[in-house]
Amino acid sequence: MGLLRIDLTAGDEAARELINLIGSIDGIDRVEETADLMPHMDDDDSSSAGLVDDEGPGIHQIEIEARNDKLELVRDTAMNFARSRSVIVEFEEDE
Repeated sequence: MGLLRIDLTAGDEAARELINLIGSIDGIDRVEETADLMPHMDDDDSSSAGLVDDEGPGIHQIEIEARNDKLELVRDTAMNFARSRSVIVEFEEDE
């Protein structure tokens, strides 16, 4: 069993779509978005409040447990999804 983490830079809807898409692949044991444990220290009266950087798409970490022989398919699926939706995916793998 392998573990793959995907960092997805996209909106919430795209994250849900990717999770559902990966979850539909045969041989996937678990796919879920991990909680954002980092507190966000943005103040409403901060000099950077409301800047474009604060209004962009979110970053979602998606964790997938799958048979090792399915990890390449998961990567390919995520890359194709990213190309079709113009979003960004990055991979981190533990074996």
